[in-house]
Amino acid sequence: MMLKFIGTTSEDGNCPTLYEVVETGDFVVQGDRLTAPEDLAQLRDVGEHESFVVIPRELLTRFAPKE
Repeated sequence: MMLKFIGTTSEDGNCPTLYEVVETGDFVVQGDRLTAPEDLAQLRDVGEHESFVVIPRELLTRFAPKE
C-alpha cells in the first residue's frame, strides 16, 4: 500500500494526520486510540481486526475531499 500525506492539524509533529491510499483513494487516519470501555461499548458490529481512533473535526473539514 502506498500512502500519500494529505495533512495534519498537529503543531508539534504528533497526530492527528490524514493520508490517502494512492491505489484506492481510501483514507488512513492517524490519531489517538479510542480505548475507554464505556466508549467502545457504544460501537456496533466491531470485528476482531478493527480498532478506532478519534478524528478531530478540524482535520476532516480542512483536508477531507469536498466531493
